[in-house]
Amino acid sequence: MAREHQRYQERPSRLDGAVVWTLDELPGPPQAARSVLPDGCMDLIWSAGRLVVAGPDTHAFQVDPRDRASRAAIRFPPGTAPVLLGVPAHELRDHRVELADLWSRTAVRELTGRIDRAADPATALEDFALGLAAETGPPDPLTAAVADRLRRGGSVAATAAEVGLGARQLHRRSLAAFGYGPKVLARILRLQRALALVRTGLPYAEAACAAGCVDQAHLAREMRDLAGTTLGAYFSAGDAEANSDTPQPSGSRTTA
Repeated sequence: MAREHQRYQERPSRLDGAVVWTLDELPGPPQAARSVLPDGCMDLIWSAGRLVVAGPDTHAFQVDPRDRASRAAIRFPPGTAPVLLGVPAHELRDHRVELADLWSRTAVRELTGRIDRAADPATALEDFALGLAAETGPPDPLTAAVADRLRRGGSVAATAAEVGLGARQLHRRSLAAFGYGPKVLARILRLQRALALVRTGLPYAEAACAAGCVDQAHLAREMRDLAGTTLGAYFSAGDAEANSDTPQPSGSRTTA
């Protein structure tokens, strides 16, 4: 735990590829805002009687340090949340949206009340997601294959060829599933791979090359473009353990 005023916990979800996490705010003065880096994922977050969908980010999201509410959430792997929620990912890009703005307010009010009353809100939220998945079925296997290939460092051209899609088809399918085109998703996943390697103690230059960047300068440019900061500032500020609307999970978000 990087920050003494927060207690963060996570575990693999019973929903394939997802992560259940909780964040409890502890007594103490508000801290500086932290940056949340894009990672290709979407979250459904319960907090203080509200349900909020965190859409896919294209740039660092600044968490308001004055928001001290505890949270429970489920983080969906790329391409999963749009199927469950019935909303194309690009419509939620770079936004935090109340679930009641996407679904029937009556249904969301009932769901929120059920989670509010639960002894374990995180498990109640996970049960809800599992029920949704049983109704909607799994994500499109093709977009899941795209995410997997890009996560492992495959090029966009090679990925398109492997899944049998043309460039325009791949871009259109990616917008709906991930919130942005495959080139942006590939950049985001590459940055997350590099940061994960740096966290293991690998020097910046070695992490850059191992993640698929040309060199350290390339990684530095991607960090500025996607995170709005430098590698040194990010790690020295402790934001290395921050992602989505939580501290950085131990591996789940770094590999998306």
